[in-house]
Amino acid sequence: MRYLFFTVFMSGMTTLAVEMSASHLMGPYFGDNRLVWASIIGLILVYLTIGYLLGGKLADRYPYPQYMYRILAWGAFSIGIIPFAAAPILTPAANAFDQLQLGILFASFVSMLILFSIPLTLLGTISPYAIRLAIQDKESSGSIAGKIYAVSTLGSFLGTFLPTLVLIPFIGTRATFFLFSFLLLLVAFGGLAQTSGVRSILPLLWMAPLLALFALYAVRMPYKNTQNQIYETESSYNYIQVLEKDQRRYLRLNEGQGVHSEYHPQQIGFQGPWEQFLVAPFFNKPPFTPQQVKRIAIIGLAGGTIARQATAVFGEIPIDGYELDAKIIEVGKQYFGMTQPNLNPIAEDGRWGITHNPHHYDFIAVDAYRPPYIPWHLTTREFFQTLSERLTENGTIAINVGHAPQDRRLIDALAGTMQTVFPSVHVMDVPNTFNAIVYATKQPTSWIYLYQNYLILSKDKQTHPLLIEAMGITILNQQPTPSQQLVFTDDKAPVEWLTHSLILHFMLSGGLNELQ
Repeated sequence: MRYLFFTVFMSGMTTLAVEMSASHLMGPYFGDNRLVWASIIGLILVYLTIGYLLGGKLADRYPYPQYMYRILAWGAFSIGIIPFAAAPILTPAANAFDQLQLGILFASFVSMLILFSIPLTLLGTISPYAIRLAIQDKESSGSIAGKIYAVSTLGSFLGTFLPTLVLIPFIGTRATFFLFSFLLLLVAFGGLAQTSGVRSILPLLWMAPLLALFALYAVRMPYKNTQNQIYETESSYNYIQVLEKDQRRYLRLNEGQGVHSEYHPQQIGFQGPWEQFLVAPFFNKPPFTPQQVKRIAIIGLAGGTIARQATAVFGEIPIDGYELDAKIIEVGKQYFGMTQPNLNPIAEDGRWGITHNPHHYDFIAVDAYRPPYIPWHLTTREFFQTLSERLTENGTIAINVGHAPQDRRLIDALAGTMQTVFPSVHVMDVPNTFNAIVYATKQPTSWIYLYQNYLILSKDKQTHPLLIEAMGITILNQQPTPSQQLVFTDDKAPVEWLTHSLILHFMLSGGLNELQ
């Protein structure tokens, strides 16, 4: 009976471990968003439901423990097949995402979800099977069922945290699948030995060496074979990839549809969204000089592109850079020259961190945009109120947000939300991108102030050329400030819903054909 409860515990732990690891296995190819999570969780629940029904029927027909342990062995073995079998599915998915081939991408996504059907259906049979084997009289049936589900849930609790917090960061996603597969296979073999003798294991013993071969092959495979790739790794939060071409390095995360940082040893400007952040303080009443900026915060530090540019423009002033993923900070230091002594990289959530930071800032950059998504808790009125409280008297903020060519609803909603906190909000579109920068100032400001500061600083030879160039681009690409309509709050911020609607509208209008 004790071993039966141990079996249920391990089965529950493995089920949730597979579910948590599934998002990490698929994240580098399909992204890490609510749509992916909902698909994974939803179908896994369907597979478990089928397993519960099937397990109940099989237990009534074959109420013998050796049958349950054979099912468990096959479930364990099929878990180990997942990362090996996923390779031929995910490789074309990576290429399809880079080339926006939605048909191949959708087929790969569906194929991956189907791949989880057999192991999770088999694991779903274990709890009802165990209940049937454990019940010895009707009077104790309720108690036995309660204990079985309690033990299974405790295992699930451990399986929720163990992969994400411990195993995946240290041994990787594929190795995590194989580890749980081996552990569960050992449990099945132990159960068979106890109930039917050691010889009952022999017909299934081939599973162990075959899993070992799969593991040796799969864990050595690169996740992606992207052209110009020089480094890849995974963390608790992201798949991280570094590309290099002509001495210029690019940081890509997860599915890789956005470049989060750029670096070149002899260059500092990249004609992207990063330098446009530097313009924010100069919406203040002229004359406003770079020397008036004394401290900066960056939420979404990534590889440190903004921090490196800000140091060049404003001098070696203190910069607090918030980056949720500590592994990205390591990659920034190793591959993106993120070693300036004035930068203080902080590995924690930006909203939480800046709320509990005692410093006040002249400028706060929010660059946590992950194409095409932006974390919802960094878009709300309460968040912007927190930023306002952390600003100095003439403080400013700038936030990076995406849009489609003919769909600016997300920008409109974000700018409208910011107008409930800040007296002035300004918008510019980054040329040749789907990015826009929304600026907000603690004092009433205007585009005229930016023009005047631009003229003054252009005549000052001490002004860094990158700042002059960025100010000119902002002026040439200014957009009207939208009227306040939708306001995001901590209680209601349908950011992902709006983003999905934006993407669907873009696809249906033929936008993908124009890109291709």
